[in-house]
Amino acid sequence: MLFFTQCFGAVLDLIHLRFQHYKAKRVFSAAGQLVCVVNPTHSLKYAPTRCTAAQASTEQGTLPPCHHHEAVHDPQLVPCTCPLFSCPWEGHLEVVVSHLRQTHRINILQGAEIVFLATDMHLPAPTDWIIMHSCLGHQFLLVLRKQEKYEGHPQFFATMMLIGTPTQANNFTYRLELNRNQRRLKWEATPRSILECVDSVISDGDCLVLNTSLAQLFSDNGSLAIGIAITTSKVHSSEAEV
Repeated sequence: MLFFTQCFGAVLDLIHLRFQHYKAKRVFSAAGQLVCVVNPTHSLKYAPTRCTAAQASTEQGTLPPCHHHEAVHDPQLVPCTCPLFSCPWEGHLEVVVSHLRQTHRINILQGAEIVFLATDMHLPAPTDWIIMHSCLGHQFLLVLRKQEKYEGHPQFFATMMLIGTPTQANNFTYRLELNRNQRRLKWEATPRSILECVDSVISDGDCLVLNTSLAQLFSDNGSLAIGIAITTSKVHSSEAEV
């Protein structure tokens, strides 16, 4: 009986996982898309990153305090770009992916088109859903954030960042698509470089922005399915043909 109970519980877990994937695939008509169920990263206290602090100091007309170790800072080093973490890590751009995977356990998926299924949308802000997307020989960081831009009014912000330079980012176009209950919403833009900081992109509003009621309209039992597609930009394609 104990063996039967354990096996039955494992089967139920497998059925539940398959059902979550089925719900996401049912939203999108395209067959063969890879579905990734993404759990939230929640923090009771939002710890501002170094780029956020620097941005705030600049807006106030002051510079952040200078320390001795900053005088010999290597300009080629990149700070940790993982949201909701006050991570002191620094490294070169080519090792950012390994840091995000090993230290922050961020999953990476491959494919031109995937479905990003964010769970537990009801959690209080600030909350992040994060995944890396490997496509066209590059790695991208997708961040979905629930944040109160105005007190008492949480919003959802979704953006795609290239783990590369701004010049490389200009070669691509990403599309985010919500599709449910005979309604469709699309956002298409050029990804920003990870060097530009996720916080500044969200504060500028240069991303897909959803208020709570709109997010609920496209959600299904507390989960939000976002279709992601990355293509090479038309300008880059024409230059390649010449």
